[in-house]
Amino acid sequence: MKKFFLSSSVSELKGVGTKKLPLLNEIGIYTFSDLLYYFPRRYLDRNFTKDTFLKSGDKVTLLATVKESYLAHGKKSRLVVNVKTNRGEIISLVFFQGIQYFRNILKKGLELVVSGKLDYFNGYQIIHPDVEILLEEGEENLLHAGRIIPLYPSSDPLSKAGLDSRGFRRLVSQVLDFIKNGDLEIPEVLPKDILEKRNLLFRNIALCEIHFPTNEEELGKAKFRLSYEELFFFSLLLEYKKNLRESVRRVLWALPYSVSAEKVLSNLPFTLTEDQNKALEILKELSKKDKPFSALLQGDVGSGKTIVALLFALHYIDNQVQVCFVSPTEILAKQHYTTILNFLGNQPFIGVDLLVGKEKEKIKKEKLAQLKSANTMLVVGTHSLMQPDVEFSDLGLVIVDEQHKFGVEQREMIRSKGKNPDILAMTATPIPRTLCLTLYGDLNLITIPTKPSNRKPIKTYWFTEDKREAMYKSMRKYLMQKRQAYIVYPIIEESEKLDLESCIAGYENIKQNIFPDFSVGLLHGKMKTHEKDFIMEKFKKNEIQILVTTTVVEVGVDIPNATILVIESADRFGLSQLHQLRGRVGRGEFESHCILMTKQFVTEDAQVRLNAMVEHNDGFLLSEIDLNLRGPGELLGIRQSGLPDFKLANLVNDKQIIEMAREDAKGRSLNELDKLEIKTRFEEGKILFTN
Repeated sequence: MKKFFLSSSVSELKGVGTKKLPLLNEIGIYTFSDLLYYFPRRYLDRNFTKDTFLKSGDKVTLLATVKESYLAHGKKSRLVVNVKTNRGEIISLVFFQGIQYFRNILKKGLELVVSGKLDYFNGYQIIHPDVEILLEEGEENLLHAGRIIPLYPSSDPLSKAGLDSRGFRRLVSQVLDFIKNGDLEIPEVLPKDILEKRNLLFRNIALCEIHFPTNEEELGKAKFRLSYEELFFFSLLLEYKKNLRESVRRVLWALPYSVSAEKVLSNLPFTLTEDQNKALEILKELSKKDKPFSALLQGDVGSGKTIVALLFALHYIDNQVQVCFVSPTEILAKQHYTTILNFLGNQPFIGVDLLVGKEKEKIKKEKLAQLKSANTMLVVGTHSLMQPDVEFSDLGLVIVDEQHKFGVEQREMIRSKGKNPDILAMTATPIPRTLCLTLYGDLNLITIPTKPSNRKPIKTYWFTEDKREAMYKSMRKYLMQKRQAYIVYPIIEESEKLDLESCIAGYENIKQNIFPDFSVGLLHGKMKTHEKDFIMEKFKKNEIQILVTTTVVEVGVDIPNATILVIESADRFGLSQLHQLRGRVGRGEFESHCILMTKQFVTEDAQVRLNAMVEHNDGFLLSEIDLNLRGPGELLGIRQSGLPDFKLANLVNDKQIIEMAREDAKGRSLNELDKLEIKTRFEEGKILFTN
């Protein structure tokens, strides 16, 4: 008999010719391995009903033979096909649609597998049953009936070419037959100790059961094994990266503590929270080791991550090691730069600079020279810091704010500016623990769950259009008390032009008709940098009381006197984005309000999001709700985050498997991981081991 391999081409399978092969290739199926890992999207239980007596309301699957068929007329014409089951019952199959089609194919004497809900009306009947015609194809009938059958992802072109679920079952069954007959060997890729520890199915058995399950229990075991396999190898990749990074030694600090950090601390107008102090101590402990580290600092909006990052950065600066602080937008970079200067006060010996996209050539050259000569010890900037002409003397710490807004390659690009520098990634978008374990398993996770004690909870309301006048009236009351407000309009990519027009029209209406007695400003991403800076400066000085804007203010803008946030068309925003926007208020000692405005009727998903915002202020709890609503791909953006598109593993439901996989991958040596060729396989984009 011919020997096959997982790398064998699907063109070797019976029924795959010049018509089907290109279509299979288009969906990424080239080899037996690709086909085996093309998992069913769902399953139908087509096991034959074994109950002795049939009852109305039961869902049944029965073997039957067509006895007769006829058209019946009444309020609605219908085709009635009387069949006799192999158990002797007479059942009527009733079709209100596709009458001519079924009349042509369901001929007397034809053997069928019939599935559907049983009713009783002058005898047993099934309305529009699923019908499987048993052809004279021997054992192939067992692929499509009398068992749990797999349904595969398909499309119109695939179905027309015979690659519907029935077609895929035929192809997969051929490969599984090769496995059972010993003509195709499936190498085991998981270590023996893990198979025993986790009581996992062998890989060859799991692949058979995932496609043609013996029963529900075995299907569950197969899903568990194959989900674990994906998560284990992804965890190994993270472990590989961590080991590789830590294999390079770092120079330990000459000074064990920071004079500059102590000065800043003593001059702060507030006291650090217990969580901030704890985060700072963890970071200091990590940096005392001789291995470079990466950490993810998670803190809800307003929890005080920036001061923690600055105090930590000063330990490097006092040791003559440069630090760069990367932000996703110019507004946020400038905000951080101003905040840092305010915290530092009069410490002229610390060279701090700002580097953003649009600089005059002469000024930019001067800034780059200062950076290269180490006269600038702390540089704050945007993507501009990743440009080839940006050079450091000795970059030792990279701080990446709102790190999920940067792609994997961008983060690596900034790292390459130094000699394997330490990384401190920060996010105000809390990420659920299971997602962190999977996506950032090679990072040390540090959390600041609380906010400073002087911050009052933000009150959130959801109003529909009929409450708009009352909302404006209430808003006026706070504006009269010298408070300020944001009114945010959505800018969604697909309809950006219309959204911007809507924002500008809203600004004109508010300025001329709603609040003509207050100063109203407009801010959006299409404005020039100097225009945005001018508007923000006026808003900071309370020369503008109402700022009509877009999501350009989503992160980082810190105006303690702004206590009202109105989000227009709030149902169009994601939950994490709504929570981020809400963080623009509640940054001072005054009571703050977030108002979600929508039309009268919104989708069910939108209702869940809006109600969650009204009920919860905790960003970590909201992130769990968001993960369940949208899934990890949408929550983080697969391409941006570097998260693989898992075939079977589910990051929402497979929390237990994620924990197991991380635990089992942890501590595996660099040599061992090299032997498993982890790096090569993942760089080729092969998440699964398919030998």
